[in-house]
Amino acid sequence: MSSYQTIEKESSDEFVEQRSKFIGYVKPVAAEQEAIDFINEKRQIHWDATHNVYAYVLRDGQIKRFSDDGEPHGTAGMPVLDVILKSDVTDVAVVVTRYFGGILLGAGGLVRAYTKGAKIALEAGGIVTMEHCCQAVLRCDYNQYGKISGLIPANGGVIDNTEFSDMVDIEYHITQNRLAVFEKQLADATCGSVCTEVIGERYYKMK
Repeated sequence: MSSYQTIEKESSDEFVEQRSKFIGYVKPVAAEQEAIDFINEKRQIHWDATHNVYAYVLRDGQIKRFSDDGEPHGTAGMPVLDVILKSDVTDVAVVVTRYFGGILLGAGGLVRAYTKGAKIALEAGGIVTMEHCCQAVLRCDYNQYGKISGLIPANGGVIDNTEFSDMVDIEYHITQNRLAVFEKQLADATCGSVCTEVIGERYYKMK
């Protein structure tokens, strides 16, 4: 997978529907235990809530889980999961907490309310694209630094760290499909005197 979408940050939002208060929570998670811990945390905070409905989706193992937490079957957890899937996000957990206000919403009303709770949570968290990148390093002299430090972002790369000693060491990340183009431009700009070394790979948020 060269890229995927997830949530940028843990966040929440809320609304009132027919006197029932709904609070939508979202958090980016990398493993199932993180999702479970997040759900349990909200259950502890809202121990007095009528329902703490949840859903989460993970890339690792293609895991999809949800719970109605006492609401009628299919009216709560599945709508929350559906919002996650339709938003094309993964590695994310959503909890929608409900404090019952005394008025029954009916099956359709519950589906709409829990759908809204999940949607506002995702909007609050912000959807970002993560791209699979090569982590790389290179060493150049001071005369070459200015040109090279401009070539990296010009090719969609991001400089992560720069160390200045007798030479300049630059750590950066760049998508694999852009690396070959950058390496050619680097060779042209430095007459082949500077080479880049790939030291790892991971997903980065790309702007």
